[in-house]
Amino acid sequence: MTLADLNLVWPELMLAGGALLLLMVGAFRGKGGPAFDGLAMLVLLAAGVAAVLGGEGRGFAGGLIADNLSSFAKVAIYAASALAIPLGGGWLRARGDDKFEFPVLILLAALGMGMMASAGDLISLYVGIELHSLALYVLAAFRRDDARSSEAGLKYFVLGALSSGLLLYGASLIYGFAGSTHFDVIAASIQGQAHTGLLFGLVFLICGLAFKVSAAPFHMWTPDVYEGAPTPVVGFFAGAPKMAAMVLLARVLSEGFGTTVAQWHSIIVIVALASVFVGAFAGLAQKNLKRLWAYSSIANIGYALLGLAAGGEVGMQAMLMFMVLYMVDVTGFFACLGALQRGGKPMETVDDMAGLFKEQPGIALAMTAFALSALGLPPFSGFFAKVFVFKAALGAGLVWPAVLALVGSVVAAAYYLRLIKVMWFDPSTGPVETPPLTAKTIAIGAALFSFPVGLIALHWLEPLALAASAAFG
Repeated sequence: MTLADLNLVWPELMLAGGALLLLMVGAFRGKGGPAFDGLAMLVLLAAGVAAVLGGEGRGFAGGLIADNLSSFAKVAIYAASALAIPLGGGWLRARGDDKFEFPVLILLAALGMGMMASAGDLISLYVGIELHSLALYVLAAFRRDDARSSEAGLKYFVLGALSSGLLLYGASLIYGFAGSTHFDVIAASIQGQAHTGLLFGLVFLICGLAFKVSAAPFHMWTPDVYEGAPTPVVGFFAGAPKMAAMVLLARVLSEGFGTTVAQWHSIIVIVALASVFVGAFAGLAQKNLKRLWAYSSIANIGYALLGLAAGGEVGMQAMLMFMVLYMVDVTGFFACLGALQRGGKPMETVDDMAGLFKEQPGIALAMTAFALSALGLPPFSGFFAKVFVFKAALGAGLVWPAVLALVGSVVAAAYYLRLIKVMWFDPSTGPVETPPLTAKTIAIGAALFSFPVGLIALHWLEPLALAASAAFG
């Protein structure tokens, strides 16, 4: 380890140091609070600035990579993590769970996700995945006195352990046949013709990473965990971790197995289409909004994977644009959902939203914007996200996959439009409590980004994503 190595990991050092410091302070104070949350957000802000201004290159013998792609991903991940802290902290305090561990766990999860975005070999890949996963397991079961939260954490942990086993087995096969854990050395060892054992290892590795992004058929944990976990935690689950895992998957496939595209390309296309159709058709039967949005997230990961399957600089840019715009929508939606109560009970089903426009027109408008954006209706940001993906897919010759994904999008429109109909036209079943200011502010801000601010943001977001994807040209 040299000074040059340390210069590349300032964001990780800040997050690790900040998490440990806040853990000690919280242990002595015995509680958190808004000020404590604010300190954690400042740590994330500092880490984001360090990611942008830090050096570029490979450190720790090639195990970690600092480049435009890692900087782009880290800024998006840290921003989503920073928003999750006040949302989750306020939600928990309103329910008597003012625990200082919450922002600390968010920082540790962000640390692991940052490592995933910078992974240059199989070891840093696994360390990053496990570091963020262990924090997420605890966050899912954070309300330990709530049976549903405990069940969500247990299911997530057990199935997460299974996916880690698949990933480790695949990594061991790759190491055994390639003789190295570094992506660039693995690529050099293939020399255009991969050994069958190496491809088996890649398949297991893809399966493990598919679990992390909730891609079908490895999505089985998602609806149950989303339903049982605390609502703001679900908003966090649905955004930042998936961004990190998608960037990591892109690095593995492009840098480690870029010369064997023919062997893995079809797998990614099949997983993408399976995710789109599972999310679209299974979502039709859902009445609980957290389960419904779980299937929505599965479908949306399918579109992101389709962009990844397109390959090259254009496909990578499409995937990055899609994930960033999707993260804004999903964060805003769960900010709304966590803020709504009627008669002291959380509003978590489609029927609970009856008459919401009459009771809380601001929140209803925001949720309408998120639903239409997730549907892909112009002029919302979700429309442009899908345009990037379909354009990349068609440019790569994936005509039929693009057509089938579009059909899946039409099917999913049914449950988005059903939610809007219930909010706007069904009679109210009682007064809705005034939403907390923090959640309402974040929700309306995210809705305004979806439209019209997002149209302006695309002008600077698009070139940034293009610069981040330049390594995959």
